[in-house]
Amino acid sequence: MTFKVLLPLITATVIYGGSALVEANQPQPPVVQPQWKIFTAPDKRFSVLMPGKPERNIETQKTYMGEINLEIFVVEPPQQEVAYLVVYNDFPYNYGQMATPQKILNNARDMALKTTQSNLISQRNIRSSNGHPGKEIEYVNAGGKITRNRMFVADGRLYQVMAIASKKQHPTLARTITGYLNSFHLVLQK
Repeated sequence: MTFKVLLPLITATVIYGGSALVEANQPQPPVVQPQWKIFTAPDKRFSVLMPGKPERNIETQKTYMGEINLEIFVVEPPQQEVAYLVVYNDFPYNYGQMATPQKILNNARDMALKTTQSNLISQRNIRSSNGHPGKEIEYVNAGGKITRNRMFVADGRLYQVMAIASKKQHPTLARTITGYLNSFHLVLQK
């Protein structure tokens, strides 16, 4: 998530402080809230409420179990310091057969903390609405961004549903983030 857009605004406010006072007295247009809609994955294996149409990216990552492809869906609502993501990856067959779901979830937690250089705030074991094992973790990185991440293991795949918010906006978005995380639904394969 990038907040590079805010830096020029902050600089302009500091440099042109006087004009900011004049503009503060002008009526401001209302902030347009994003419209939340159900997003269903292209392979129909999950659905989630998202505040707009997500961008889709695929990244290859080297791990101890070999290269894996991460499929990423992300929405960053305008005028908010938050990003909503769903990330999933399929496991190499042999790893999925050898590792327990709890081991996979613990490894994913450890990898998330290590790669983002974050400190764990809380964690708890959970289950998806249809019984798949999961873990919810919350952590903060050195830049102060707070991430809530729910991870689930299902049908040879690790799903991660995340909301990343600035420390400033996290308290006002807490209920929205919980609603977003609660809206995630796995679809069982037949």
